[in-house]
Amino acid sequence: MSRARITLDRDFTIGEVPRRLFGSFVEHMGRCVYTGIYEPGHPEADQNGFRQDVMKLVKELGATVIRYPGGNFVSGYNWEDGVGPVENRPRRLDGAWHTVETNAFGLHEFVDWSKQAGTEIMEAINLGTRGVDAAREIVEYANHPGGTYLSDLRAKNGHKDPFDIKLWCLGNELDGPWQIGHKTADEYGRLAQEAAKAMRFVDPSLELVACGSSSSSMPTFGTWEQTVLTHTYDEVDYVSLHAYYYEQEGDVGSFLASAVDTDYFIESVIATADAVRAKGKHKKHINLSFDEWNVWYQRGLDTEDQPHNVAKAGWREHPRVIEDKYNVTDAVVVGTLLNSLLRHGDRVKIANQAQLVNVIAPILSEENGPAWKQTIFHPFARMAELAKGQILRLSVDSDKYSNAKFGDTDLVDVSATWNEETGRVALFFANRGLEEAADVEVALRGFDARQVVRSEVLEIPEDGDRFTINSQDQPGRVGLKALDGVKATGSELRLTLPALSWAVVELDVVKA
Repeated sequence: MSRARITLDRDFTIGEVPRRLFGSFVEHMGRCVYTGIYEPGHPEADQNGFRQDVMKLVKELGATVIRYPGGNFVSGYNWEDGVGPVENRPRRLDGAWHTVETNAFGLHEFVDWSKQAGTEIMEAINLGTRGVDAAREIVEYANHPGGTYLSDLRAKNGHKDPFDIKLWCLGNELDGPWQIGHKTADEYGRLAQEAAKAMRFVDPSLELVACGSSSSSMPTFGTWEQTVLTHTYDEVDYVSLHAYYYEQEGDVGSFLASAVDTDYFIESVIATADAVRAKGKHKKHINLSFDEWNVWYQRGLDTEDQPHNVAKAGWREHPRVIEDKYNVTDAVVVGTLLNSLLRHGDRVKIANQAQLVNVIAPILSEENGPAWKQTIFHPFARMAELAKGQILRLSVDSDKYSNAKFGDTDLVDVSATWNEETGRVALFFANRGLEEAADVEVALRGFDARQVVRSEVLEIPEDGDRFTINSQDQPGRVGLKALDGVKATGSELRLTLPALSWAVVELDVVKA
């Protein structure tokens, strides 16, 4: 049996939980939009073509802000193609994912969908093949009240009132050679600076995100952020980070420790941003937008579910693309990644799990069929629901295990929040141990626990193993169930985490 002792103190906090930390991502890629959130003619579709079975799960997931429409897709996208009468919209080749984009779903449809879902919009602009003029024009179309050509065109197209989109991404992954319109840091930094200025001339209230590195393993990581922020520091509010993780060659130990890389990535970008701040004598701090993250089993570009070989696969409409089936191990890793984001919530103000439906997603759906939850749905949904108030700064003393990539790593990973308004402390645990349960003691300083309100665990099912998934035939095989044996008395909480598990404990507390 492994052991961990955790200490939390009411007076030691990191900051307020950013509600945008629980964001998601809808890209025109594979079946995320078409047969995902949008499928006219489906038995569960409403008059707008929005699948209500998917909508119900999106609301249960608790996503707060959705990044749209990409992703790699946006670097070759003309936003004008997705407005106006659907029958007049052009069909285009999408070079990013080698498919045909019908443009049946565009900006107006996404605004209406978001309003129904109750989510904020994070709109990405094309700085791959386009530039300053298109950037300012989409802001005018979306946000100007009326009386100009573009704002009146929006009204003519069915939306008299402005969309009032405040959060915007200045392109996507322009550091990547795979990106349409790939640029050097200087090229991108200058373009993003001028696009940001032009957009704010139209709407000074915008919040803007500059492209950071596509991963911490990029050869330009660090120097990219330094150069881009040197150009854009006064014009932007956030710099982005993207990271995907997967089990490689059976090295499950390193995979389970993926959040160590997330911690390193975040802290490195903070250090770089603050160095640019100091050198430039800027007053404000640049915060972070971790606007793509997830587990993604990157199996190559020419596999059946990611057909980049057009000569082989042909140009198709919304084919199945990277529809990973997530298992228990993946869900535990996702829980630790969420913990890392939460622990850095003083500077990571936005995060978007990629993506929402079908494409490396917590929700799967079938054309003319059902929708169901993947294993990774559960840690996200519970944390989005319960992580409110102040993020608590924890002292963790855990037994460790050794892995090839990150060395000695805590077996027990944890984050916690305190909602003074409701009198609730929520703790989010992961046990990375494959074989052993973990005895956990939590010292509650400044609190007295009155009762355990909730204790749930996601673990390997009795009839399964760590590779067990949820499927169309067995949509609820892996889910949350009661975690027994949780005891809270006064200033102490005790529990046992099963091997390879994710758990949440919510306490009703009073100030000691």
